[in-house]
Amino acid sequence: MIRIVVESKDGAVLAEAQHPEEAMLSVDRVYRDGDRVRISGGKHLRVQMDQAIPEGEVYLPAEAMTWTVPAGEHRLAYAPGTFEAPRHIIRARAMAAKECAAVRNVACNPADLRGDTDFFPHCTANVETRNEACFCARNVIDGLRLNTFHGEWPFQSWGIGAREDAWCRLDLGREVCIDAMALTLRADFPHDAWWTHGHVVLSDGSEIAFDLKKTGDRQRIELGSHRVSWLRLERMTKSDDPSAFPALTEWEVFGHDAESTEQRGDPG
Repeated sequence: MIRIVVESKDGAVLAEAQHPEEAMLSVDRVYRDGDRVRISGGKHLRVQMDQAIPEGEVYLPAEAMTWTVPAGEHRLAYAPGTFEAPRHIIRARAMAAKECAAVRNVACNPADLRGDTDFFPHCTANVETRNEACFCARNVIDGLRLNTFHGEWPFQSWGIGAREDAWCRLDLGREVCIDAMALTLRADFPHDAWWTHGHVVLSDGSEIAFDLKKTGDRQRIELGSHRVSWLRLERMTKSDDPSAFPALTEWEVFGHDAESTEQRGDPG
C-alpha cells in the first residue's frame, strides 16, 4: 500500500492518502517551516513532491522516506513561489519490475535534499559556493540542464568556490549496473571557466580519467561495465581561462538495477 502523509513540524497530520498502486494527494496549505511529507509502501517508487517539481525515481531502503519541505534560503533552488502556493499536489506510485530493469538515468532525483536523507539517489560534496542553495550538490541530479546563466532557478548548479580539491559524490542506495555517464557543464561564458580533465571513482574500486571541453552540451563518458552503489567526481582540472568559476549543471549516470539482472538470470 502506497501512503502519503503531510505533517506539520509538531507532528499533526495535515493531509493523507493511500492506494495499492498510486497514491495522489492534494494539500490545501501554504507550507510553513518544518512541514514534512512522509511516503511509504515500497522500495522503488516514482514520486512528484509538488506540481512545480518534476517527477522522479526514488529508492527507499527502509520502504519509507521523509521529505522536509525546503524553507528559507533552500527555496532558491526551486521555481519562485513553489512552496508559497495555496495548494500542492503530491503523487507516488510503485515502479514495475520492467522499469527497474530498463536502462535509464539512474542518478536523476528531483526530490533530493541537502543534508542527510533516507532516500536515494543523493548527492553530497565537500564544498558548495558560499553554502548557497543555488550552488549545492543536489542540483546536479534535479533533471534540469539549463546552463547559460548562474545563481538562480532554473540555472542552479554545483559551484566549487574556486576550490581545487572539490569533489562531488553520488550515492545510489543500492547496487546498480552502469556503463556510461554524462556531464553538463555550466556554460555562462565568459563568467564561467570549465574543466578540461577529471576523474570518477567507483565503489567497485575503479578509477576512470576523462577529458572535457568548453561546451554547454551534454558530454557523454563511457565507463565500461560496472556494478556500483556510489560514484565520486574528483581531481577536476580547471582550464587556463581567467575565470575562477567552473561549475557542474547536471550529472547523469546510465544503467539499470542490479536486482533486475539477478531476477532475469542475466550475467551482467
